[in-house]
Amino acid sequence: MANLGIGDLTLEQWRRLLRVALGEEPADLVLRRARIVNVASGEIEEGDIAVVHGRIAGIGAYDGGAQVLDVDGSYVAPSFIDGHVHIESSLLWVDQFARAVVPHGTGAVVTDPHEIANVAGLRGIRALAEAASKLPVGIFFTVPSCVPASPYESAGAAMDAAAIAEGLALPNAVALGEMMNFPGVLSGEPEIYEKLRLPARRRDGHAPGLRGYRLNAYVASGMGSDHESTQLEEAREKLRRGLRIMIREGSTEHNLLELLPLVTDATYPQCCFASDDRDCATLLHDGHMDAVVRKAIAAGLDPIRAIRLATLNTAEYWGLDGYGLVAPGYWANLVVFDRLDDLRPSLVVFKGEIVARDGRPLFSVEQAIPEWLLDTVRVAPVDRGQLRIPASERLTAVEAIPGQIVTRAIEVEPTTRDGEVVADPDRDLLKLVVVERHRATGRVGVGLVKGFGLKRGAIGSSIAHDAHNIVVVGVDDGDILQAIEAIVAMKGGLVAVAHGEVKARLALPVAGILSPEPLERVAEAYERVERVARELGSTVPAPFALLSFMALSVIPEARVTDRGLVVLR
Repeated sequence: MANLGIGDLTLEQWRRLLRVALGEEPADLVLRRARIVNVASGEIEEGDIAVVHGRIAGIGAYDGGAQVLDVDGSYVAPSFIDGHVHIESSLLWVDQFARAVVPHGTGAVVTDPHEIANVAGLRGIRALAEAASKLPVGIFFTVPSCVPASPYESAGAAMDAAAIAEGLALPNAVALGEMMNFPGVLSGEPEIYEKLRLPARRRDGHAPGLRGYRLNAYVASGMGSDHESTQLEEAREKLRRGLRIMIREGSTEHNLLELLPLVTDATYPQCCFASDDRDCATLLHDGHMDAVVRKAIAAGLDPIRAIRLATLNTAEYWGLDGYGLVAPGYWANLVVFDRLDDLRPSLVVFKGEIVARDGRPLFSVEQAIPEWLLDTVRVAPVDRGQLRIPASERLTAVEAIPGQIVTRAIEVEPTTRDGEVVADPDRDLLKLVVVERHRATGRVGVGLVKGFGLKRGAIGSSIAHDAHNIVVVGVDDGDILQAIEAIVAMKGGLVAVAHGEVKARLALPVAGILSPEPLERVAEAYERVERVARELGSTVPAPFALLSFMALSVIPEARVTDRGLVVLR
């Protein structure tokens, strides 16, 4: 644990802090009659919380303050911290992301901006960081280590060791971002070596399915954490090898219930929570880390321990001084709620300022987005011939797994017509098409996918982790082409098409992956395109979220990228 110390205070500010802590002078803010969730000692304390200069001066009996809030026995905990998230997966520019998460008690996130980096490189990261610095939430960055994620997909930018070193010098940069290219690590690639030897405090891991000797080699290369475990024994082995286990619960990746038995009296200090990817609708209606904590408590985890996994453990791992604990010297980042068994934030404080009440943000955000970020979609014309798959008796297809981002490589006997493979919705075998969209190369990858359940039409997106090319799944080639055209016309976005007609769309012109619009409007449009996708027959709960991972070439077992089918085992 590390509080802030006095290094950023003037002599007079420090002396005032002392007088407030000693009860000799009124505080800026006092939260009276609180039941304080002490995640360090595992107990509930009763008392007042005195705040001055944005930080906690003391806990005890404090009467006077410029502002006194009687919380009347409500619980007060440190505000929540997301241990690993991609802000861009919310579909929101960072100001609207803050509006989405702060009312849910989020006081900090550790984000890997490799989505915007894959489109706009270090320049995009700087734009995001500049916008984030003005918001009432601590936004810390890990610097993307794999842009592009692998040689099997074509991104709009590249970040070599020199660019990463520049990124690590940015304010609020805390670590080297998740090392997704684990095959490159295991084969000892010189480029990976140059990145791993950079002087970073932490190196975030990404080790889906790695076990045994391969896991040994990966951890020995310097990685300290992992958020990719989907099976309990996989996570247990990683914990034994020294990794901090981030239990993930996002919009598409639901790993909490499977991994929660890992958290015991012996292991809980080595675990924390992360969302990885949560879309705007999930954030608006279900919540952020508060929803993860609620789910963990409902599944039987001790409430104070659940809160610790979303606060102190995360802050300690990432070295976020002043975050994660209600104690003197820490930032007054606080969340107030009435019930431990059904945690619903009623009041949120950030650095001593009340920033949300009863689920509503109390801060305004008006930020101009750089013009160059609004024009990033460049696509060469695509015709039917580029969607053709020559007839074959057997093909390797991608099988999507709802609720997971891992896939299976399966052998299928495709349906053919007039010498070419066609989609067969009766067998849930659809075409999966990925179009390079950064440099208009004309490169198109085509394959088959099982698991979406579409009966007609096509759905498409310019969100395709991690290179963010255009990805479309569909029954009909004409609708697939129409989806591609609609996405290009919007300068990025999501679309659902049937019989040559666009049935629903969501424009995402910021780097082709984000909307500049308010949270509520984006969530409404997102829910509509998802609803229409289900009307077209999709059987998965979040079809566009699942679609966004179908081109991610660093997650086993099979993907389609703009360069074709990729199989990882």
